[in-house]
Amino acid sequence: MNQHLDHVDRIQAAWRTERPDLDVSPQRVIGRLHRIAVRLTDELAVVYAQYGLSEGEFDVLAALRRAGEPYERAPGEIALHTMVTTGAVSKRLDRLEEAGLVSRHRSDADGRGRVVRLTSAGERLFDKAFTAHMANERRLLAMLTQSEADQLETLLKTWLGRIEPGD
Repeated sequence: MNQHLDHVDRIQAAWRTERPDLDVSPQRVIGRLHRIAVRLTDELAVVYAQYGLSEGEFDVLAALRRAGEPYERAPGEIALHTMVTTGAVSKRLDRLEEAGLVSRHRSDADGRGRVVRLTSAGERLFDKAFTAHMANERRLLAMLTQSEADQLETLLKTWLGRIEPGD
């Protein structure tokens, strides 16, 4: 186990002095998870930027690519698959459409509805970006042993299942 004091240890020590009446032990996990999430987001964003994408734009393209042929979804469906509001999706779609990576058109199934489709240029760019993204995630996870990664996955899946029941 790593014995050096980290940022969270120092924060907890300060709180033990300032608020000895309060149990700050949850920070041992939550504080570290938060710091890891921020660092991971920064590390992942580097790869997105190499392909001219923001994290949100990458997420929209991923939702379309996961849809399977013909790689299209309604904007509301994209919002569900990216966990952002329809308004936020709309802004991302404007930028992606301007870049020629997606197109918007009337639904073949329902002439009144609109759908967003990944263009062939969007598919090519996303597939390259996703390959690089997976290599980057592999690099980041390689900081743990396989056993550690497996244990962490089990713990996080259990916890997430309790926070997001029914997903």
